[in-house]
Amino acid sequence: MIRVVLAEDQTLVLGALSALLSLEQGLSVVGQATDGQAALELCQSLTPDVLVTDIEMPRLSGLDVAEKLRVSGSSVKVVIVTTFGRSGYLRRALEVGARGYLLKDAPAEQLADAIRRVHAGGRAIAPELAEGAWDAHNPLTERERQVLQAAEDGAGTGSIAVTLGLSEGTVRNYLSEAISKLGARGRVEAARKARESGWL
Repeated sequence: MIRVVLAEDQTLVLGALSALLSLEQGLSVVGQATDGQAALELCQSLTPDVLVTDIEMPRLSGLDVAEKLRVSGSSVKVVIVTTFGRSGYLRRALEVGARGYLLKDAPAEQLADAIRRVHAGGRAIAPELAEGAWDAHNPLTERERQVLQAAEDGAGTGSIAVTLGLSEGTVRNYLSEAISKLGARGRVEAARKARESGWL
């Protein structure tokens, strides 16, 4: 029996996923979470075989959870199920250790097959995204991404500097580089473009 934890912040979708997977032979949904932190805690306490998670969730994103599990050496395998059909998100998911990446409009059998394949040590990537993932080069450095993400949340230069332990001048330089790389007119547009490409 493959033990699965589900993480999805939309309660109706979470219930539907759980009901559908419970009908599948050899799969058992052992836990459900509506935010990333709760998903991480369930994975730590229940040690399921597979975590099926959305990307955008309160407290921690699905990508954050995948990265924390990877860093901690957890054996839990991660399958991302999302509406974000952008190769930038897929690339980031693979970088943080996710073994599967499917879109929410995929049939339930496809998700069940993906869980089985990932559990067996393979990968399961939405075919329409797999090819583009390797072309989706993220031009931003990790620091530029962090600064832009903070700016997207409305933080000012001083606040970003304190949060990230940088000088205000360094923050301005990172913002300027990111804006330039993305061909944007300012930090808000740069953050929007990066978000749309799946780089934030």
